[in-house]
Amino acid sequence: MSTAGCSETLLSKMVDVQPPPFRTLDDFLLGSARFSVPDVRNLERWNNRIINNLLYYQSNYFASAVAFLLIVGYFQPLHLILGATVVILLFLGFVWAAENKAIIRRFRRNHPSLCLAAILGSSYLLLSVLGGVAVFLFGIAFPILMILIHASVRLRSLKNKLENKLESIGLKRTPMGLLLEALGQEQEAGS
Repeated sequence: MSTAGCSETLLSKMVDVQPPPFRTLDDFLLGSARFSVPDVRNLERWNNRIINNLLYYQSNYFASAVAFLLIVGYFQPLHLILGATVVILLFLGFVWAAENKAIIRRFRRNHPSLCLAAILGSSYLLLSVLGGVAVFLFGIAFPILMILIHASVRLRSLKNKLENKLESIGLKRTPMGLLLEALGQEQEAGS
């Protein structure tokens, strides 16, 4: 697939994207929120919980990540721009390779956690050479870690399950849905 064909496909997917609503702080963290340690023996169920929570709370997660980025960016703006550029370029390179190479596409679908770890690990190594490790750890990796921990331990509600079903059957397209699709997790969402 050519670069122009790949960008046209991405643009056609972006046309139908709808930003999801913010979830209340009560639903996200406080009173009505229920948390439980995931069953690490059942990786499929744990993965399903993470993906569905990522889809349901994506606006809250995005706002939290932006808050971390703004704080780090205030103290180290050039390093933050460098770190964000490296991570974005490596991610786009991975997505392009997965679209054009069948072996990478299969690996992405079968091992999504390893793919995310490879992207973040490569970013870390490249930034260690360039001198932006602290910014990477606190501005990029820490928010991702906090999001994954919340998505792992937050139990799903009925409203969460209904919203995710709309996403999975294609009635709604969201930014997190596109990101999960790029990481090879589109078949997991909504199950």
